[in-house]
Amino acid sequence: MNRNDVSSAVTGRSANKASVVPRRALRDGVYDAILEKLLDGSTPPGSSMSIDSLARELGVSPTPVREALVQLEHTGLVSRVALKGYRVAEPLSPSQMAELIDARTVLEVAAVERAAAHADDLVPELRAAHAQHVLSAHRVRKLRGEGAQPPDYADLREYFTADWEFHLTIIRAADNGFLLQLTESLSAHVHRLRQTVDHGEMDLDEAVAEHAAILSAFESGDPQRAVEAMRAHMSALARRWAVEI
Repeated sequence: MNRNDVSSAVTGRSANKASVVPRRALRDGVYDAILEKLLDGSTPPGSSMSIDSLARELGVSPTPVREALVQLEHTGLVSRVALKGYRVAEPLSPSQMAELIDARTVLEVAAVERAAAHADDLVPELRAAHAQHVLSAHRVRKLRGEGAQPPDYADLREYFTADWEFHLTIIRAADNGFLLQLTESLSAHVHRLRQTVDHGEMDLDEAVAEHAAILSAFESGDPQRAVEAMRAHMSALARRWAVEI
């Protein structure tokens, strides 16, 4: 192979890589857009999702839409119906809700046990995450106070994100990539569970207080106290959402 051949081969590989990256970015963008539609209530449970209609709405070809829906099928948020495309999953059943909270309890208590070894580094980050959670809860309370109707999903999204980030801060501090991956794989189901629960009866005050107890436990330097605080939080979630774990 001469120098020109080598140069052409290198150029070809570079062009191929360049084409793969934008396609992956497009697919991920389409995935996020469809996920948002699933979680904001604009696509009710049981409704159909047409690949062609979604492609037109998002201004893309059907291919990244099809790829995104295949990904979403693995989360359980949509299901494929033979010859009919995809359908939005029904709300979580009581038994599914119980299993989800049980799985979170197993993973998050394990994360607390491991994160306790890094409490000095974790506590400042956890304080910041808790402060953001408190602030977002205050904003939701303000919105609820200004109108008779509960805030819509767009208003609640910041609060839900801050709530979940508090938990992820602890899980990242556990310093176990597989534990983090397993927990993040539940994130769509956690949001789906929130979609199932009536937003008119939100647990803002309870969640903020329970997070404060977890933070205080880490600040105390007592690992067992932190574990108990997380268990108490998960048990309280189960009670509020009327499930048994």
